[in-house]
Amino acid sequence: MRPLTEPDIRAAFVNCSRGEAQRVHVPRDLAERPWDVLDFLGWRDPGAPDRAYLAAEHGGRLVAVALRAAEQRGRRFGHRGMCSLCLTTHPGSGVTLMTGRLAGKAGRNGDSVGVYLCADLACPLYVRGLRRPGAGARLDETLSVAEQVARLGGKLSAFLDRLVGDETLVL
Repeated sequence: MRPLTEPDIRAAFVNCSRGEAQRVHVPRDLAERPWDVLDFLGWRDPGAPDRAYLAAEHGGRLVAVALRAAEQRGRRFGHRGMCSLCLTTHPGSGVTLMTGRLAGKAGRNGDSVGVYLCADLACPLYVRGLRRPGAGARLDETLSVAEQVARLGGKLSAFLDRLVGDETLVL
């Protein structure tokens, strides 16, 4: 992924208004991110734990989406969840349902889609073995790391297709 700047990210939001995009908490450490191993930039808002954001190249352009993390109640340590993108399992609240409003009229009408993601949005690092899940695990696979990265990209693209659809304008 190419390095991103704060203005790049703010201009790329497709499922929130320009005003909402201007109020998004963008990470301050963008210059230090490992861009060469990121398939997408994902982050949580430290001031609002239920908010998450994701930015990725999609359809030949940068697309950023605002997501809401589902409230996690009563998850026991013995419970495990699996991320839909990277297939990493995490105990407890390490995987969460994240939903995003659809872009365009459908989103303004309240339509949304969701996907189970690693709560820390570090999927590209888990796939490449650069981050280990706490007490979770990566599945033993016969696919190479390159094939797993390609699968992650395909799953991410399918999710963004569902969110963005044919809309190209910011709400």
